[in-house]
Amino acid sequence: MASLRFTPNLRRHVQSPASQVAGATVLQVLERYFEVNPRVRGYVLDDQGAVRKHVAIFVNREPIRDRAGLSDSVKEHDEIFVVQALSGG
Repeated sequence: MASLRFTPNLRRHVQSPASQVAGATVLQVLERYFEVNPRVRGYVLDDQGAVRKHVAIFVNREPIRDRAGLSDSVKEHDEIFVVQALSGG
């Protein structure tokens, strides 16, 4: 199973505990996580199911390529990190 973690500034808005989740793609991992933690979905994905503009997802420290379909592959021991970007000046 992949390790799924969320940045502290996202956890400040919604409970999003780290978890071990099975799945072959980022989409599968997130969908399984959202089954148990449905409130997190709205903070990570938009209404079309794509990654929100100010959210970044990394697999093993590399940003995912497919922000719309979340088709990037995930292996059993991969680490997925969801980051809510900070903006402002």
